[in-house]
Amino acid sequence: MTSSPKIAVRELPLFPLPEVVLFPTRPLPLHVFEFRYRIMMNTILESDRRFGVLMVNPINGAIANVGCCAEIIHYQRLEDGRMEILTLGQQRFRVLEYVREKPYRVGLVEWMEENPPALDLRPLAREVEQLLRDVVRLSSKLTDRDIELPEDLPDLPRELSYWIASNLYGVADEQQALLELQDTQARLNRESEILTSTRNHLAARSVLKDTFDDIK
Repeated sequence: MTSSPKIAVRELPLFPLPEVVLFPTRPLPLHVFEFRYRIMMNTILESDRRFGVLMVNPINGAIANVGCCAEIIHYQRLEDGRMEILTLGQQRFRVLEYVREKPYRVGLVEWMEENPPALDLRPLAREVEQLLRDVVRLSSKLTDRDIELPEDLPDLPRELSYWIASNLYGVADEQQALLELQDTQARLNRESEILTSTRNHLAARSVLKDTFDDIK
């Protein structure tokens, strides 16, 4: 009789944040001012410096069930007790149950692993990266601003998928859906759809801009 694989489970302090979705490998700066979260930060700074970030729906107050573990890599205490911290996303997790609510939430969580790819995702990643560059180029043209991608843009498919997802703005629900995907290919495919739609929209606006500029 074969034994089932063990699931890594642990208790994790939780920090719900409105419309904030953290992804693995991505930084998240935080200004901590609420007393209960100051207590939490002081506690975890004496242990492994890790806590979970969960997205909160600002409309109905619902807290997502899937989040990302954050590790504090730098912090500064302010004179009035507030804290400025810089965190880096680590593993994704799913909340199994809440074990404590006060003074801050603590959950029993299981780590979520990415499914291994069935094929080489580098060609797909290159296609998605080109779509991203097209969007940046068109955005720069339409706003008359010099917009550039960072030189250290990830070149590995999974890390690129996390980078793109973390830099989508104003679409927290979409980001949450991308975080919950356990397949890099599915995440890149969805990002390809988003970027293609954005590129087409920007391209149409660019044509209109050129037309009006010619009329002037």
